[in-house]
Amino acid sequence: MKNEYLVCGQIMRSHGVTGAMIVNPYCDSFETLEALKTVYLKINNSYSARKLTKCIPYKASALLNIEGVTSPEEVTKMRGAYLYAKREDIQKDDGDFFIVDLIDLPIVDADSGVTYGTLRDVINQGAQDIYVVKREDKPDAYIPVVPAFVKEIKLDEAIYITPIEGMLD
Repeated sequence: MKNEYLVCGQIMRSHGVTGAMIVNPYCDSFETLEALKTVYLKINNSYSARKLTKCIPYKASALLNIEGVTSPEEVTKMRGAYLYAKREDIQKDDGDFFIVDLIDLPIVDADSGVTYGTLRDVINQGAQDIYVVKREDKPDAYIPVVPAFVKEIKLDEAIYITPIEGMLD
């Protein structure tokens, strides 16, 4: 079952005296975070909706104000907490996927059907994402997410790849 709420950032610290907060965004782009009208705080396993009243870039982070938070002391109490967004509130293009939905999918050879392992993580080192493949009794493998290697993604089935020689050694 897919989570209704997805992590979109983590509160790092307060900024100024009005309840503004520095947030480490977990979205693909600042624009994705900025487009949200509502964020959610997880309190005792339930989600509390808060209107996002300000969202601007701040160095490599984002500067946010959310409804009901008006002092640096309140932000300090929230330090380290995650902000969530409803899945349907996050804009994405056709063919885009949420990373959380890809984790643990089998990584399968598109030609032979051999399963190499499961997707452990997705990292980004700049040019493109890299799939981290967890393999039994072997070190993790790393696959650049480019059309030459990643042929098809079926969310309820597998990620199909065509590795080159030595990629999974």
